Amino acid sequence: MTELHSAPDDASAATEQDGGAPACVLCFNASEPTGAAGLGADIATISAMGAHALPVCTGVIVRDTAEVFESQALDPDLVVEQARAVLEDASPMAWKLGFLGSADVISAVAEIVSDYADIPLVAHLPSLSWLNDDEQMAYLDAFRELILPGTLVLSGNHKTLTDFLLPEWDAERQPSARELAVAAAEHGASYVFVTGIHLPDQFIDNVLASPEGAIAGERFERFEAAFVGAGDTLSAALAATLSSGTPLDAAVSEALSFLDQSLDAGFRPGMGSVVPDRFFWALPPGEADGEAAPAEADTDDGHPADGKHPPTPTRHIH
Repeated sequence: MTELHSAPDDASAATEQDGGAPACVLCFNASEPTGAAGLGADIATISAMGAHALPVCTGVIVRDTAEVFESQALDPDLVVEQARAVLEDASPMAWKLGFLGSADVISAVAEIVSDYADIPLVAHLPSLSWLNDDEQMAYLDAFRELILPGTLVLSGNHKTLTDFLLPEWDAERQPSARELAVAAAEHGASYVFVTGIHLPDQFIDNVLASPEGAIAGERFERFEAAFVGAGDTLSAALAATLSSGTPLDAAVSEALSFLDQSLDAGFRPGMGSVVPDRFFWALPPGEADGEAAPAEADTDDGHPADGKHPPTPTRHIH
């Protein structure tokens, strides 16, 4: 059986210090104004999971709930100053990486996290469709070379990870999660967390895999709807759960359950996509069962969810 990694041994001690203070998760991500993704999603998700977010801004994304218009990376030195300041004061028990803004910022972030190799790192790779081809190539090359060697879990939509890890894939069938894990391991990542794997009969699979094979996951029925921020929500939930010392396979199940319920209670704040409600558990009785989100579907990251009813065991097939 594949050995699963967990947070450092002192994770529990960290959560008990200062009268039961929550574990900290340091997040590198961009800021965006909808609160659906980016640092807003990280902070809300990590807080809802019972941990404390240490948010380090890597750039600004200009978007609404329907589309991204542009992005601007911060100066790498400013990103480093943010991170070093908080690291001298607080001790994170997990890293969560989202959109890092540019290849130069990736290099700066990689140097920081390499100094804390014992802290589990969850790196989410979003779709970068709003970047031009040269910017995308530079970003992905730097991410592959500098981030993957220290990554415990690389998360992303099946298509995004396939384009990134197996760009020459030309078989008629789609690559399996294990094949993506093999490709990621060649660059140093221990596991991949692949969402949005299309299956027959309107099902979508979400799988944690190592080069040896699938380890954990959930399968959902697919319906038509559009969500934004699911990928950041899922990866932040995973990082938050790992920060408490939870074994990786159990952390994946908890993160998927959290995302599932967040999307069940999702809402549409504007004219675009549905935003996950990370505080679904705080809704007054009856409101969580009301007119929340549309039916289950691929999200912007390809992850499914059912917005008509609370999650039930019949939806989770494995």
